[in-house]
Amino acid sequence: MGIGELRKKYPEFLYKGYSYELRKNALEMLFHFEVGEIKFRPKIVIKNVSQQDVKRVGDSALKNLIFHLGLAEMPSYWKATASPKIIVQAGYLNRAQINWWHDLFMKGMGQYFYENKIKFTNKNFLTITSDRAFRGRAGRAGTVPAQAWARTVLAQTLVPIGGGKDAIVTYEILKKALRPASRQGGQAQGKQKIQPFVLNPKKEQLEILNIAGETNPIVVQREIDPTLLALNRKGYLNGHTPFSAYLAFLTASCATLFDYRYIALSNERSSNEGNVSYLGSTINHQYSKSWEFEKKFRAYSKKYLAKNIEYFSFLRPLYELQIAKLFSQYPQYFATFLSCNEAHKTHSGTRKPAEKWCGKCSKCLFAFASLYPFIETKQLEKIFGKNLFEDASLIPLMEELVGKRNFKPFECVGTTRESLAAFYLSLQKTYPPLPALLKHFRAHIAKKHLHLPQESREMLKSWNTTHALPLRLEKELKSVLG
Repeated sequence: MGIGELRKKYPEFLYKGYSYELRKNALEMLFHFEVGEIKFRPKIVIKNVSQQDVKRVGDSALKNLIFHLGLAEMPSYWKATASPKIIVQAGYLNRAQINWWHDLFMKGMGQYFYENKIKFTNKNFLTITSDRAFRGRAGRAGTVPAQAWARTVLAQTLVPIGGGKDAIVTYEILKKALRPASRQGGQAQGKQKIQPFVLNPKKEQLEILNIAGETNPIVVQREIDPTLLALNRKGYLNGHTPFSAYLAFLTASCATLFDYRYIALSNERSSNEGNVSYLGSTINHQYSKSWEFEKKFRAYSKKYLAKNIEYFSFLRPLYELQIAKLFSQYPQYFATFLSCNEAHKTHSGTRKPAEKWCGKCSKCLFAFASLYPFIETKQLEKIFGKNLFEDASLIPLMEELVGKRNFKPFECVGTTRESLAAFYLSLQKTYPPLPALLKHFRAHIAKKHLHLPQESREMLKSWNTTHALPLRLEKELKSVLG
């Protein structure tokens, strides 16, 4: 079924409502979406939530957080039909909020639009309305704009842990940084709590936590409605959604529930660079990891979610290449980390995930190239199962990464310039005979970029001043970077 037929058959996507229940120390939330005859009921379970947690937050604030989690779920289900109209019946959105969510759909779904050849710039392509129209200060119940939860929270830090190297670097640096050694007022200060957060924990995440000595992370289970997977198999529209935006709302909810002031993400400055231009817009696979989104979410959260929660990316000042160098200092994680997206794909539930580096995708190649200058080759071969530089079939992917062919791959990879630097630094480390990729890089790419020696050195020392790090953590990251 084509995009035009789907939009005609399914003109409205409804966010009907949500429900929640505290059961056996877990907060269970159900969401209700409808599009035509299709009903979606996704579920989120936040574990180890107490009645005291719920009481401290309060009923109104809790409902607002859950309502917003439902809003963050919408892109995953709306994408099946790309309905022209989204009607929010579960709660109230004012005009500024509607504009915010419309902006997220337009920018966060860019890859989806590009890959499905959707003309999303057409007038009235998507409208978002809220059924509960605002009637002023004396409006009816349910029509008053949400007020950000304003209670004071403890100076504790929530650190989302994925399976990749970036979160490991964030966790290890913060664990050391937030351990006060001084005395104030005659009393020794206690260690500030660093709390790992994991969503649908996978094997590598559990192993990372085990190595870190963390036995009690905040755990959330997200259940995709199987109806969506069935639609995918039938040929309904599918594609990339802004997952990090979803993660932002989820971690903000958990920080509020568990009394954490800081949420330290591990998104880097590399995510600010887009992939390709389409219909006059820059399409960025990593939009919801970018500084643009981070800045917008921080403002939205403080106004409509929780006033005193601080959401920021600890690694925002750095390039991926710099993070790879820092990661090389933590060999205990080498055999465990995994950031290949192919490793967890189920192809709409038709296959079991491979749960290992595929060694064939651009994410694998970039990760290998960025680590190669800083880690012994034999160790890398153990991690990836082979020396990826010896695989000549990866030359086209290398050319995409460095900007010589097509456009930057739709993956969480570094900028075009830092891919050039990564391959250049790898070349400097390697003695002849050169493996296939580095031989090709030297013969056909490096000689066209005469400033690579200087640019590579500067990149490893670079610091992006556009970030939201608290001053103390900014100083700590600078000191570690050296």
